Amino acid sequence: MFNPFKALGDVNAMRKQAMQIQAALEQEEFEVVKGNVRIVLTGNQNVKVVEIDGVPNENMREGLNEAIKKSQQAAAMKLAELSKNFQQ
Repeated sequence: MFNPFKALGDVNAMRKQAMQIQAALEQEEFEVVKGNVRIVLTGNQNVKVVEIDGVPNENMREGLNEAIKKSQQAAAMKLAELSKNFQQ
């Protein structure tokens, strides 16, 4: 017999684990230097620094973060569609 309370507990445990993973990823940083460009990105794909010739470029940083967010939203929508198809 299906126990909805057990399923709810499983979902809460998964959510808690996902939040722990996200927090751990936020602490990681990845730096890439190509020529005169330096980019620092967190493990959860947040652009922290964009510098060109040692000068921070906030418009570029904000633009990259916006583009990454849009691509993540599109991926989440596709995954939701796929999981919906599997449930049917």
